[in-house]
Amino acid sequence: VVLQLKDGDAMALDHRGTSALLMRGVDPYLLLREFLGQPDGLCKGMGGHMHLFAPELLAASSGIVGASGPAAAGFALASQYLRPGAVSVAFFGEGATNQGMLLESLNLAAVWQLPVLFVCKDNAWEITTQFSSVSHSGLAERAHGFGMTAVDVDGSNVEAVWEAARKAIQLARQ
Repeated sequence: VVLQLKDGDAMALDHRGTSALLMRGVDPYLLLREFLGQPDGLCKGMGGHMHLFAPELLAASSGIVGASGPAAAGFALASQYLRPGAVSVAFFGEGATNQGMLLESLNLAAVWQLPVLFVCKDNAWEITTQFSSVSHSGLAERAHGFGMTAVDVDGSNVEAVWEAARKAIQLARQ
């Protein structure tokens, strides 16, 4: 997904956003210094490994479950006015799909027709709880309820993820 983004596109990341930031070009030295709490780190040593921000890349991460949804919706709303043709991507785990702020972000994205792609990294476990024991349906079914296009993709099939992301990003740009 990340490799298909262009300059001006935004990323709202969950607590595991390090790899996406590296792929977008964040200096690994700045990240390491940040993780060590050093003042010369990416966020002056204040973000740790979960709360990272790279304004020049329009990239932010948060350790708050589901927070990437509102952040991505905000990035997308801004891009409609400031960077037409740009998209925003929210990355989150399936545990976030039961968070109200993420569902409200889906609703706003649909109502306002925001150029945002929601990417759920589903491994069927919410830390130590099986997703199926606390949720009746997955995010794709919920997104359909908002009138959004949604697909399930096998995350271990790189080509399938690449193609699904390509189509989704193209649709969002339109």
